[in-house]
Amino acid sequence: MSAKLKQLEDILRPVVEGLGFEYWGIEYRSQGHHSKLRVFIEDVENGISIEDCEKVSRQISGVMDVEDPIQSEYTLEVSSPGMDRPLFRLEHYEAFAGQQVQIRLRMAFEGRRKFNGLIKGVEGDDVVVIVDDHEYLLPFDSIERAHIVPVFE
Repeated sequence: MSAKLKQLEDILRPVVEGLGFEYWGIEYRSQGHHSKLRVFIEDVENGISIEDCEKVSRQISGVMDVEDPIQSEYTLEVSSPGMDRPLFRLEHYEAFAGQQVQIRLRMAFEGRRKFNGLIKGVEGDDVVVIVDDHEYLLPFDSIERAHIVPVFE
């Protein structure tokens, strides 16, 4: 996790949790005037409504105005992780063992950066993924992005 993401998480997690929601994770894309901060919130028992997102967004906006961790303009989005939820922590991979996943690494591992397969679990700091009957132990720190791939039967 980059220093900027860590700083943002340290600011935003208490805000989200203070409002009674689970902090799922954040994405921050710095692109000049088109930067985007996306905050994912969860409520396993009740789900997430538009009103929930609005409430969290207002609180985050207030805190961000005071803390001012992003010096340039940015767009704030608050949403539920959805069915194709991004995975941010090792606990997410453990919780979704048995699910289909799409993973992109920062650098190539065994000649590839993209892995589409089944999450088998976690071993230490590695995510275990089965792709085409081959088991890969992907170092968690090398994962750039990952999200669940919903399967409809």
